[in-house]
Amino acid sequence: MWTLFEPVHAVTYFHPRARAAYEAVGLRGYWRGYFAGRAAPLGPTTAPPVIAAFFSFAPRMVARALPSVWRLATPEEALRARLTGAVQALAEFTYELPESHLVEAADLLEEAAGRVEIAGRVLGAVNAALPRGEYPLARLWQAATTLREHRGDGHVAALVTTGLDPVEVVAWRCRADQSREFHQPARGWTDEEWSAAEERLVERGWLTADREPTEYATATFRTVEEATDRAAMGPWRALGAERTERLRELLEPIARRCHTVIPRQSPIGLPAAQAS
Repeated sequence: MWTLFEPVHAVTYFHPRARAAYEAVGLRGYWRGYFAGRAAPLGPTTAPPVIAAFFSFAPRMVARALPSVWRLATPEEALRARLTGAVQALAEFTYELPESHLVEAADLLEEAAGRVEIAGRVLGAVNAALPRGEYPLARLWQAATTLREHRGDGHVAALVTTGLDPVEVVAWRCRADQSREFHQPARGWTDEEWSAAEERLVERGWLTADREPTEYATATFRTVEEATDRAAMGPWRALGAERTERLRELLEPIARRCHTVIPRQSPIGLPAAQAS
């Protein structure tokens, strides 16, 4: 289900209409829109809570954006901009689908999002508390966003149990199955920080001397992924197998269209097969 609702959410990062909506309220530049839009449910927050909740960014990269972005747009303006841009993007992808399709998908996804467990899940909780959207695409996008932030909170909790710090996690993933050329600048880590992280990963048995992932690391990260999935299962157990399957059928054509704007080397890590 994550591979289906994540692309719906992700249009806010990659679609030109989403960028334009942020720029219209004064959030020019990709990262201003990103940090303001994603952090806006927290209110006019400063950098430390976002460093903690977003996990993988270099602290100074977050501090460059927060709290200064609130002088350009209030959290309320950022929330309106992110929803406006996302809905416009989804409208471009779904105009051929019947209205009944979108309403049913929004109803089921919204019901699933209404069953998230908020204890210990800050980003999931603040998104779940936002007002209900007025139109099907707004409801669909907000529900997808609540579910992905809820899942992300659980993923961060699972990562913390490994004892790795954020730059170590990102550096390891880039040795395992991601691109350093893309992820290092996207997360704001310096060459020195990256090299030091890899050295620590070697010392701790996550990388070999040749900087290859060890069997221990691969097995441990598989455990993290399994824990992430278990922590995210509540909404789907509540929805039930039959209605979850129906939602899968409804989301597939929407997710397939949304996937066309997501770069293959994106930090989201969606399976490449989903991009077809």
